[in-house]
Amino acid sequence: MPTIKELDKQYVMNTYGRQDLTVERGRGCKLYGDDGKEYIDFGSGIGTLSLGTADEGYIQAITAQLYRTQHVSNYFTCEPVARLAEKICTLSGYDKVFFGNSGAEANEGAIKLARKYSFDKYGEGRSTIITFNSSFHGRTITTLAATGQDVFHNFFFPFTEGFKYSPYNDKDALISNLTDDVCAVMFECIQGEGGVNLMDMEFAAFLEEECKKRDVLLICDEIQTGVGRTGKLFAFENFDIKPDIFTLAKGLCGGMPTGAFVANEKCSSVLTKGQHGSTFGGNPVSCAAGLYVLDKVSNSAFLEEVTAKGEYLMQKLRELGKETILEVRGMGLMVGIKTSLVPSEISAKALEAGLIVLTAGKDVVRLLPPLIISHEEIDEGVAILQELL
Repeated sequence: MPTIKELDKQYVMNTYGRQDLTVERGRGCKLYGDDGKEYIDFGSGIGTLSLGTADEGYIQAITAQLYRTQHVSNYFTCEPVARLAEKICTLSGYDKVFFGNSGAEANEGAIKLARKYSFDKYGEGRSTIITFNSSFHGRTITTLAATGQDVFHNFFFPFTEGFKYSPYNDKDALISNLTDDVCAVMFECIQGEGGVNLMDMEFAAFLEEECKKRDVLLICDEIQTGVGRTGKLFAFENFDIKPDIFTLAKGLCGGMPTGAFVANEKCSSVLTKGQHGSTFGGNPVSCAAGLYVLDKVSNSAFLEEVTAKGEYLMQKLRELGKETILEVRGMGLMVGIKTSLVPSEISAKALEAGLIVLTAGKDVVRLLPPLIISHEEIDEGVAILQELL
């Protein structure tokens, strides 16, 4: 009788760097392997399990919707979809939402919206989108092209045209790149996959001002940073800017597949009937889950706790005083440990010791614990990292 690992190896395409763990179940901020071993989850499904695993209210919200319907064609309206759209717009102050299935889809939709806005207003020849070095925006052909890392620009030629890359936090380079053919700038307030790199507050204000002068749309990629991860509901709130479009996925529905792009009044009516769509976008079960997640996460006291726990985690890591820790940076519960060691080796050893961590860039261990993590669980995880680092 083959094991689950053997079946996976034989029948699932080998596109992931699988680690030696078969997850059988989870509860809160702990996961359990098929051998019964317990793991502290500092990865939350790559920033997806906002409320941890198997939250009782979350399960009830999904189950209740399953008893009504699991799918509704987008030719019809459906209550959880409309309610979640209302919730997102009310909380953000934006105008309209489009629902898809993933972060890459959300970013691709935002790209289409920006290009259509510019075409409608200025005609052809104004479709270039600026992104930043070390950015990550997805794995479709177009979002790979949008990603500002050379390592992703291989094998799958030809990539979608119309992107150029600017150094992060560099004002002079931005001005040089803001040529007449540019319709939008797409950015992350904190680059997750690129190494947990924070945008400078001064640069964020400069970016917004220069784009407004030129009627160049601002697209904020909130796939990893959104839904409370940084201590605000949306990361751009920390930087005192208002993009024209922002994208969500990962933590929005707490583990159920959903992506969304959200537009302000300026460009919310650009896409019309037949110009965009998604068979599974706006799934009622996912939207029911999203309503539950946002009800919890949008609470101001909850967000204050995220900020406090993030500061606690970063302070504990800095107090380790290890020579191998070059820098601890982040915001809320999105934390990067820059290290002189090999991050993938630390990740593997952490797993052996009962801790799940992530990596980012070439030299960063990335921590994205569930937003409900306790101080005691933070202490447990840091104690393991202390030994490894």
